[in-house]
Amino acid sequence: KGLEQLESLRGNSVNPSTYPFPVLFKRVVGANYQSVVVAPDFRLVGAMVQAAESMIDQGVKAIITSCGFNAIFQKELAAALQVPVYTSALLQIPLIRASLGAKKLLVITASKPDLKIEHFHAAGVMDMRGIEVYGMEEMPEWSTISRFPDQLLSIEKIEDEVVSLARAAQQEHPGIGAILLECTDLPPFAAAVRKAARTQVFDLLTMV
Repeated sequence: KGLEQLESLRGNSVNPSTYPFPVLFKRVVGANYQSVVVAPDFRLVGAMVQAAESMIDQGVKAIITSCGFNAIFQKELAAALQVPVYTSALLQIPLIRASLGAKKLLVITASKPDLKIEHFHAAGVMDMRGIEVYGMEEMPEWSTISRFPDQLLSIEKIEDEVVSLARAAQQEHPGIGAILLECTDLPPFAAAVRKAARTQVFDLLTMV
């Protein structure tokens, strides 16, 4: 129920009203929290390619995914498909860093323990200097999604948690010049983060 609440918000990656152009959605069999986030299974690439090709046949001009952790499959998917592939908001990091000079970039992810250096490498980020990663996994309301998936969430509390995490990071790491929301469930809260942190906020939507 909690995840469905987040997915119903405008700005979420799986809500058609998020996009200013027509979109198609296709579920990839076998792709789930375990096989994408916890233990990435490269056997999924074939199924993802097949799903993408069926949509390309219907006129789709670019492919995105509904979880930023799919960055781990970026190179394989981009090599296999004939249209641009954007698996993760992390792909924006080289562009963002080029604009920041010596300022730092804050990455807010759904789960810091699961976001590995391999995800950054696959997104073209080889140097982690100046990148601070903070995870939502210890936030009480956010963690309800995985601990009690059938329980309703307080969207207001989720927003407060994202904002408070961003502000805490700014306090602990002066010199943050931009914030990147890795998780595709977080763009609905980007405006609140932008207002509270008074800095640029990037997410899946700024990429798309």
